[in-house]
Amino acid sequence: MKVAFISRSTLYTVRGGDTTQVDQTALHLRKLEVNVDIMLSSDIINYEEYDLLHFFNLIRPSDILLHMKRSGKPFVVSPIYVDYSNYDKHDRKGLTSIAAHLLGKFGTEYMKTLLRLFKGQDSLSSISYLLGHKRAMKRVLKESTLLLPNSENEARRIQLDLGNKFNYAVVPNAIDTELFKIHDEIDRQPNRVICVGQIEGRKNQHRLIEATRNLDLELVIIGRPSPNNLAYFENCKKIAHERVQFIDFLSQNELVEWYNSSAIHALPSWFETTGLTSLEAAACGCRLLVSESGDTMDYFDGGAEFCKASSTESIKSAIERSFLNDSRAKMQSRIESEYNWKITAKKTLDAYNEILG
Repeated sequence: MKVAFISRSTLYTVRGGDTTQVDQTALHLRKLEVNVDIMLSSDIINYEEYDLLHFFNLIRPSDILLHMKRSGKPFVVSPIYVDYSNYDKHDRKGLTSIAAHLLGKFGTEYMKTLLRLFKGQDSLSSISYLLGHKRAMKRVLKESTLLLPNSENEARRIQLDLGNKFNYAVVPNAIDTELFKIHDEIDRQPNRVICVGQIEGRKNQHRLIEATRNLDLELVIIGRPSPNNLAYFENCKKIAHERVQFIDFLSQNELVEWYNSSAIHALPSWFETTGLTSLEAAACGCRLLVSESGDTMDYFDGGAEFCKASSTESIKSAIERSFLNDSRAKMQSRIESEYNWKITAKKTLDAYNEILG
């Protein structure tokens, strides 16, 4: 079996959780003797080489339309269906905030896509996308053979937003449990809080900084800003108190020591489909703080403290509760049995076999 993974053109220049998902799913499918090529949406693809196409990021339908039309191949979609609407409405400034109130969720995403194209940050794969963002996503759903949401909640959200009926099989997000694990020889700093992820307004690092201002702890923020969040990063550095440390992007191998030396991993995002860094941190023995927005409840219910992304006080309270409530063993057991890439690859292969017979 030969499969083409097709994802956004900036997959490796602006790295995110989807970069990890694409790479690790491909790696572990290859171990199951599936021939996987990772392609970018801007690449010229010889479709005849492949039995199946696998797309990522339903919220970027312009990356999918051209390839699904030209190929004539069956295809699946891992939606990674991030919802920016609450963040855009309630925490952004300027044009995007105005657009969010006037244009709604799909109109705002359409505007963002056009702005990326205008700035040369992305390429337009299909001219038919210009007919509308929501229309494009509905078309992808209608023509897809199978959707592979990361959770039941993600499937429900897509159904609610787009109204399409679709066939789906849940394929959970995961981590490398052979890499991310507890190392007893690494000293865990009892007052260290860590936050790993791209530095952007949606991840809410600025409120995390404010929430820790009057707490006796060290905050380490690891990541780099996307091109459109440089001003946000500068603001985070400007408001940072003396116990905040910023560290640039680190490889997964380098992150293992930081996770093992920290007490809490905090990710108070406005939205997460999963929050892969939360899973990585939990596997390395961190207590977890996550936001209640997105699909996080499906992954972390009973294994983390939850907060409201809009409230600095809620984030602060969740940090304080995290030091007192130890649910690490429960979360580690869940990761080992449900959220490792071997399981994800096996479920993905089951979906392929269902399609190809």
